Amino acid sequence: MRTVQGAALDGLKARVRALAERTGLPVRSTRGAPRPHAGPAARPRPTERAGRAPRGGAPFADPGPAVPPPGAGDPGRRTSVKEPLRRTSADRPAGPAAAPAPFGPPVAAPTVLATLGALLTAAGRPRPRRRPGGVRASAAALRALRARHGDAPALVRTRSGQTLLVLLDPQDLRRFYAEPVSVLAADPPQKCRGLSTHEPGRDADGPGCARGEQRPERRRMSADVLAAGLPVHPAAGPILNVVAEEARHLTTTGTLELVRARHAVNRAARRIVLGDPAADDDELAGWLTQLRAEDGRLRGGRTRAARSVHDKARARVREYVRHAGDDTLAGRAARHAGPVDTTDPDGGVDPADEARLWLLAMDAVPDTLLRTLLLLGAHPCEQDAAAAEAAAEVAAGRARGELPRLRACVRESLRLYPVVPDLIRVTRGETEWRGVRHPAGTAVLLPAAFHQRDPERVPAAHVFVPGRWKNPGADRDIRMAPFSHGGGRCPGDQLGLMITAAFCAEVLRGHRITGTRPVLDPVGPLPVTLDPRGVRLTLTRR
Repeated sequence: MRTVQGAALDGLKARVRALAERTGLPVRSTRGAPRPHAGPAARPRPTERAGRAPRGGAPFADPGPAVPPPGAGDPGRRTSVKEPLRRTSADRPAGPAAAPAPFGPPVAAPTVLATLGALLTAAGRPRPRRRPGGVRASAAALRALRARHGDAPALVRTRSGQTLLVLLDPQDLRRFYAEPVSVLAADPPQKCRGLSTHEPGRDADGPGCARGEQRPERRRMSADVLAAGLPVHPAAGPILNVVAEEARHLTTTGTLELVRARHAVNRAARRIVLGDPAADDDELAGWLTQLRAEDGRLRGGRTRAARSVHDKARARVREYVRHAGDDTLAGRAARHAGPVDTTDPDGGVDPADEARLWLLAMDAVPDTLLRTLLLLGAHPCEQDAAAAEAAAEVAAGRARGELPRLRACVRESLRLYPVVPDLIRVTRGETEWRGVRHPAGTAVLLPAAFHQRDPERVPAAHVFVPGRWKNPGADRDIRMAPFSHGGGRCPGDQLGLMITAAFCAEVLRGHRITGTRPVLDPVGPLPVTLDPRGVRLTLTRR
């Protein structure tokens, strides 16, 4: 009698033989004797493309670490060295990417078993999510770079050929944040992602929380509407009521995943920014989702399609702004801006544009919410303390919305898993770093995720310790930059903290997180990356 496993194996073998017929690869029979594939006259095996391992062959070996130039091992020597950074698979925060390994010799043609193994391996391997233009390297590579060359900025070359000046010492981070835009400009542009550091778009498309050359009236509007620096927003009452109503979507079942978190947070975001009528506008939600996914990196016809979606979303948001109440962010912006001539792009600040960008900025809240709850689920004592604070906050009165313990948990989640792990800016003129001059146009990289988890400078760098944020000076610690520092600090940081902490409180007030996926070690080091799409929480009623 044939087993299910035997039938499945026969099916896979048939697929391999069909693949061999199409590609001309030799196939080994079950008795070990080679047999030609069925079909027309056998075709010669195509020549392998240069730079790639043959099908089913072993991967090329890594040549080993690059040899440093003479004198580079002296930490006291303040020089910049061009060298490639190599990426490792175990550790991946921010930084430059690895140089490709040299080509190796060709290997033998695959047999049925080798090809079958390759098929099974490819089927079970998740496809990596590429970030266009992203620059990544392992923390191990950055630590090795600092060990060889000291704390001075190091000039490195990425796999794509781009040269970056990498900042490895907090002393240089302080200068990076303090330099004006006339010295360090944001390039390449990145859209604001909400609860983290960010840069403006090419058309200064930041939500009022970017380091771009924004007009003074735009900066004043953002600071006023988002209540920069205030722990509790002036419209905290209506905002927290919206959060409480929409948070019910998070606990309707016994599990919580990213899709449900995004649904609840996006509904709340539309109500907070535009008003209650926008809550059920699924068409606007779809347009905003397209704009988030495209992120301005498309070309050709797809760019024109994205511009069409942009125009439709802008017109819809403008219609909501006309009828927005005073307790919404759009209503506050309209009251601040006054009448706007939409035909003149330089005539003033359009509240509709600001409202649309605030909606896009809240895209980071669901990810941060899920990671924070996951970390609390792995630390029962912290979860109980946060739940007690959430229960007591109901009777807080005017202090409602502060939630200091939960805010510390959100900050710690952003320290461990920043939304934007790298900051890149470009010098507008010749600059000098540690005695070395660099020409205008030099790209300067600040690997924020690396510095926030640097075990040589940060105590318990890889452990969830919300208590570190109770220190009054923690918010000014130059190593920690969940919201950036200096003139580029996000004016909506306190509002984002208030909303995220309020969502956490609504979940913990009536439920306990009793199971998590993935399972985190509450004592050992936490993983370097944590994809929210793979997070699944089990909730039980208290």
